[in-house]
Amino acid sequence: MASTLKDASIQYLNSAESSMHPPTASFIVLCYKLAHLLPECVDSILSQTYTDFEVLIMDDCSPDRTAEVAKSFQDPRVKHIRNDKNLGLLGNQNEGVRLSRCKYVWIISADDYLRRPYILQRYVDLMEKHPNVGYAFCPGIIVENGQETGVQGSYGKRDRIVSGHVFLKTLVGGSMVIAASAMARRECYERISLFPTDITWAGARVNMCWAGDWYLWCLFALSFDVGYFAEPMVCYRQHSLSISNALTSQENIEGCAAADIAVPWLIRQKANERGIRKVSKYCLLGVAQEYAAHRVSKQYRSGTSCMTVGQFEESLCRSTESERERAWIRARVFEGMGDKFFWRGDLMAARRHYLLALQKDWRMARVRLKLFLIFLGPLGNYARRFVRTFRGM
Repeated sequence: MASTLKDASIQYLNSAESSMHPPTASFIVLCYKLAHLLPECVDSILSQTYTDFEVLIMDDCSPDRTAEVAKSFQDPRVKHIRNDKNLGLLGNQNEGVRLSRCKYVWIISADDYLRRPYILQRYVDLMEKHPNVGYAFCPGIIVENGQETGVQGSYGKRDRIVSGHVFLKTLVGGSMVIAASAMARRECYERISLFPTDITWAGARVNMCWAGDWYLWCLFALSFDVGYFAEPMVCYRQHSLSISNALTSQENIEGCAAADIAVPWLIRQKANERGIRKVSKYCLLGVAQEYAAHRVSKQYRSGTSCMTVGQFEESLCRSTESERERAWIRARVFEGMGDKFFWRGDLMAARRHYLLALQKDWRMARVRLKLFLIFLGPLGNYARRFVRTFRGM
């Protein structure tokens, strides 16, 4: 019979207390209906050249052979913890963080795995040397049907440490941090926040299962710098049983959209409380980008979100009482919609939305330039693509 969460927690914590040397890093392996993929994930961790770590397999009442597979690993660093009830994604993550006993926390789903045996060594070396770095990440390789099909989560071609506030300029526009590639200081979870399970924005409760990790990466970046490695050192598996597929099914799309729109608003609120004006402005741009994506239609893994004018206005008016902010955002939403139509090849729709943007805010010089390039025809389109390569536009 499976042990209860309380019994498992007490048993594990007792064993932890008997250890004279808590490990440096804890891998929190999330497992629900993924027993068939668990060995590859855990083996990739056990093969790391840096060996001072523990592996907590967080079995969220999985109905498959997770318990049997978890107990098959002949390594004392691997612990199997089965919840007495299903806690859901956020609850399972938080329970793993609470039970870990380390300086650094790495949360990874059982269907993902580490691609390089030296990744933990590189992360630990960086974060030991730079205590101002709250978390580190790298791009991930997408794996479909056993084949590596692409790269996700790139933030440039060189390793670097980025100021958290500078990183937020990009991050609030949409998370590029693949959860499986990120290791954070335990201090971030203890001092700043665990995964959000009770969030309300604009008078409505927001389910943060889809955007919870993005929210935390943004929160942590308000207080810490961020480490980045350009080499893709993790593999991110896409398949029908993945958490992402379940979260983004069409019946859940409305909740995903609400969370994606709420995150930049919520981070802006935190930035305003701390008087970080530059980040606050980045967040408003992120808000506009999210609204633009949903107005045109935002494609998720398993479904699509398309927001009507009425839904947009309702969300905007519930989120801010400032008519000045609303007008500023409306103009940037029209610009963002124009950009999306342009890159889809619909130049007429792009031109129309750029003109609408200028009606809301005639001072937008970038929009005037984009309109001018459209009027130039193919030469202008080529020039814009060339500029985008170097500066983004």
